[in-house]
Amino acid sequence: MATILVFGDSNSHGTQPLARLGALGRYPVTARWPAVMAQVTGHDVICEGHPGRTTVHDDPIDGAHKNGMRALPALLESHRPLDLVIVMLGTNDCKARFGLRGWDIAAAVGKLAQVVQGSTAGPGGRAPDVMLVAPVPVEEAGVLAEMFQGGPARSRAIAPALRDEADRLGCGFFDAGRICAADPLDGVHLTAEGQGQLGRAMAEAVTQRLLP
Repeated sequence: MATILVFGDSNSHGTQPLARLGALGRYPVTARWPAVMAQVTGHDVICEGHPGRTTVHDDPIDGAHKNGMRALPALLESHRPLDLVIVMLGTNDCKARFGLRGWDIAAAVGKLAQVVQGSTAGPGGRAPDVMLVAPVPVEEAGVLAEMFQGGPARSRAIAPALRDEADRLGCGFFDAGRICAADPLDGVHLTAEGQGQLGRAMAEAVTQRLLP
């Protein structure tokens, strides 16, 4: 049995699509994609999904604690030894306030991968393996439409750039946008069905990645 850390944002947290800003709805534990993946594979899956988490950026509105680069080193130490770290971030980097391109976002995910690869958080003090997951593309919809203005184009540019980044760093890669889509209610968060679809697809991808 492997130990896997999922390092993500609200879609790994299990946040439900928002009908109003500030809503705190969350899918039941067993319905969230990391838990579905764990059920299928039998692996020990630790989910660190933080709503609003960015890759490497302090959020000027929601706070510096949303910066994934600030959180990752402590989590690697807290949960070691880890066989695999799955990084699924980039959605919040698509917010208009950051003004980033898809290539910038993929490069930032790559910096997180390098933190994992430079750590001693794996078995025997080695570095864990890493899988980079391109997030589901966003849409300008509902209460998040203005916040994610321009996000559809940015988010669709992440997957091809992240695939190249994963190849460069020797990481696994998976494109979540091939499996499921954001709920049209807010254009960002997954439906319950999408959570299940992603969990089952990721179970297959992880199984392949962990083959000796």
